[in-house]
Amino acid sequence: DRVVFSGVGKTDEEMRFAVERELLAINAESEREIEKIETQAAAAGVRGRVALRVNPDIDARSHPYISTGRRHNKFGIEIGRAREIFSRARRYENVRMTGIQAHIGSQILDPAPLAESARELAALATELADDGHPIETVDIGGGIGIAGEGQVVLSPERYAGAVVPHLERLPFKILIEPGRAIVGPAGALVTKVLYLKESSGKLFVITDAGMNDLLRPALYGAIHSVESVSDARVGESVTADVVGPICETSDFFLRDALMKKPQEGELLAIRDVGAYGFAMSSNYNFRGRPPEVWVEGGLFRLVRRRETFADIVRTEGE
Repeated sequence: DRVVFSGVGKTDEEMRFAVERELLAINAESEREIEKIETQAAAAGVRGRVALRVNPDIDARSHPYISTGRRHNKFGIEIGRAREIFSRARRYENVRMTGIQAHIGSQILDPAPLAESARELAALATELADDGHPIETVDIGGGIGIAGEGQVVLSPERYAGAVVPHLERLPFKILIEPGRAIVGPAGALVTKVLYLKESSGKLFVITDAGMNDLLRPALYGAIHSVESVSDARVGESVTADVVGPICETSDFFLRDALMKKPQEGELLAIRDVGAYGFAMSSNYNFRGRPPEVWVEGGLFRLVRRRETFADIVRTEGE
């Protein structure tokens, strides 16, 4: 009853699993999905609690691959259709339309789009309640970004200052999805410098981690700071690309970065990879994924071992 289930392509099995557990809300992405939830809820003999994901057509001002609130995106339905969809959903006996939700994108550092989305959701929720719908939750999504060098942090205080004025008088439960802003800084990818290479006046720091371990820089140009695991380094500063061993030009972590010149064999920490780091990793280029180590209170323990060659081929036919 504290879980919200989201996703564009929910399977029938997933919907059945969700309604049977009487979740706080299943975020429906379309009118057809509401109909399918009704079918699964009827088969399970329960009444599903459904929130409609709406698309307010707001520019999150982030990378287009992680902008999810424009009208041409695959997420949700256009906000102007919400009232008619809620009205038609009254005919369902096993679906109860109890909320609305929007998520306009990720890695947002400007609070203005988030405030605009909150304002649109507040107005819609009020209209739906006035229409007699049992609105209980308004989920304003998330998208709070992690600031890089030279960027201004979108602190919880700045975020709240932007959205709370539009929400504070609503009689509904407000849900937020801070997600990556919390989890991202909790993780680091530790990699070893294999060697340094100079080519055509450019310096490359070749590491043993690759885009299969951390896809975000290659996928949408995400910038993750890189620093030495050692104590504060001394020595000359250089401009270099930090890259991996995979046969793709996009296999990089930083480009033209000003950094202390690393030494061969040195360990580097690629920061803020706790969100969409390991979760997006793969065995691309026939590479085993690294171990995961949990660090807390000065102690550490292995929570996922390093993959071996045997792990990679274990599903192949004999």
